[in-house]
Amino acid sequence: MNRVKTDSGILIVLAFGIMIIGSMLLAGCQTAPVLGAPVDSARLTDGTYEGSYRGGPNRAVVKVTIKDHAIADIEIVEHQAWKGHKAETPVVERIIANQSTRVDAVSGATNSSNVIMDAVQNAIEKAYRNE
Repeated sequence: MNRVKTDSGILIVLAFGIMIIGSMLLAGCQTAPVLGAPVDSARLTDGTYEGSYRGGPNRAVVKVTIKDHAIADIEIVEHQAWKGHKAETPVVERIIANQSTRVDAVSGATNSSNVIMDAVQNAIEKAYRNE
């Protein structure tokens, strides 16, 4: 009879542990917020600036080149993603074409898209002139 109580106690502890770990994993997978906005070209200083952002399981490091007060190039230095690598080229192209760090995310790679946009936004903020 004691063995039944012990076994059920172990099962309860295991179930509780699995619930805690599961909720921690889900909390880490929330979609990153989009920080960006259209770029204020009048405030940009030409040069190359690095930015990074981590959101959920994704992280991006980028180098943004500003030329003639506009985003001329974006290099993705690092992008940690499970399946979101398909976001890299379209998001970079959209940011440059729209001169905005708030563009449409790639379907199926929303968090990676947002993390890339936010990393570019952090680089852009370094390019703004001191006013």
